[in-house]
Amino acid sequence: MGLKSFPGGVHPHDNKAYSKDAAISKLPLPEKVIIPLQQHIGAPSKPIVKLRDKVFTGQPICEPGGFVSIPMHASISGTVTKIANFPHPSGAILPAIEITGDGEDKWVELVDEQDWMNLEPSEMKKRIAEAGICGMGGAGFPTHVKLSPPENKPIDTIILNGVECEPYLTADYRLMMEQPLDILYGLKIFMKILNVKKGYIGIEANKPDAIKTMRELVAKEPDINVVALKIRYPQGAEKQLIYAATRRKVPNKGGLPMDIGVVVQNVGTAIAAYEAVRYKKPLIERVISITGKIVSKPANFRARIGTLFSELVEHAGGVKEDIGKVISGGPMMGFAISTLEAPMAKGSSGVVLLDRKEARIDAEQTCIRCASCVDICPLNLVPSILARSVKYGNFAGAEKAGVMDCMKCGSCAYVCPSHIRLIQYIDIGKNTIAAQRHAAK
Repeated sequence: MGLKSFPGGVHPHDNKAYSKDAAISKLPLPEKVIIPLQQHIGAPSKPIVKLRDKVFTGQPICEPGGFVSIPMHASISGTVTKIANFPHPSGAILPAIEITGDGEDKWVELVDEQDWMNLEPSEMKKRIAEAGICGMGGAGFPTHVKLSPPENKPIDTIILNGVECEPYLTADYRLMMEQPLDILYGLKIFMKILNVKKGYIGIEANKPDAIKTMRELVAKEPDINVVALKIRYPQGAEKQLIYAATRRKVPNKGGLPMDIGVVVQNVGTAIAAYEAVRYKKPLIERVISITGKIVSKPANFRARIGTLFSELVEHAGGVKEDIGKVISGGPMMGFAISTLEAPMAKGSSGVVLLDRKEARIDAEQTCIRCASCVDICPLNLVPSILARSVKYGNFAGAEKAGVMDCMKCGSCAYVCPSHIRLIQYIDIGKNTIAAQRHAAK
């Protein structure tokens, strides 16, 4: 069977060799953690602790700020020492809770539900919500919300995303190699909650051993298939993955996967869901890649949420030469950040460190109308028109041309020979239009 894919996209060098063979290693407890209140799409979480409160690992410290929101939990035991604004992995300065550890890692009581697969779907979803799980491979959509589609939008297909198409990042790959059974258990939980009979696991062809491992695991699962995908960015984006696996198209103009009967979850999210359902374990740690040419010992760490990036880089042996740029996430859709004193969040899949040459920014030139950006846009948009409309203040024109549908994958900017800041213009347009809509309410 041939490799599947989607129209458009690009093939940047994946640079995964730096960390792909680095087995997951568990970091020692950090002396302190900083837990951002905003780690997901939707309303920020609301603190339910105060200064000088003593907390246990896994104890709730924030409640959801609405339906599209999640609780937060202490990732170490210790004392709440600050509730203030801190650097955020998105590059912004946002509210967070600082916990200074006691060095003992005293947990709230967990369980071991041996008969976990026979729990009622409602109880499974309740445990996932209470564990504060959100998408761990992309935008961070609260998982229990994805598992609560409207009655008029029945789901018949679940897709687990093991594509990890961003260059450099290898956290999901290591999970598939080291915890494949937990991933399968998570998929079965999702399928039971949504009463779905068909499951897919999408994996890009640059991970042949992961494809082999997962195929061997599901060989006796007639309702679950592993889909091998072409190496093409952004293969792991929801709409592109759905099309590659099922040939279904998510409609533009605000369409969602549930509109066509599909829910997509990340492989890391599947593991977190399994641990929540079986053990009532909250999401207080994740695997994160610390990588790049200048990193002394590129690694995949299992680290507590709220651990500072600076501490992660230190455990990776530091850097071999001057840092030119730090990227929270991958180089295509991640955020350039100005400090390593930002904490990792639930959606932090990696930290990429570039040298000064790699971080060079070429001067922007005039558009030569080559249409390269149009040819590769996976959503069939015209990025040059979107950017030009925003640049000259024509936000109505940008909206009409589909700027709000853009997922900011960066493919257009990657191929632009004129080095036009297409994504920055598009981002300004999306934010301005969103603000205008909000003001009009």
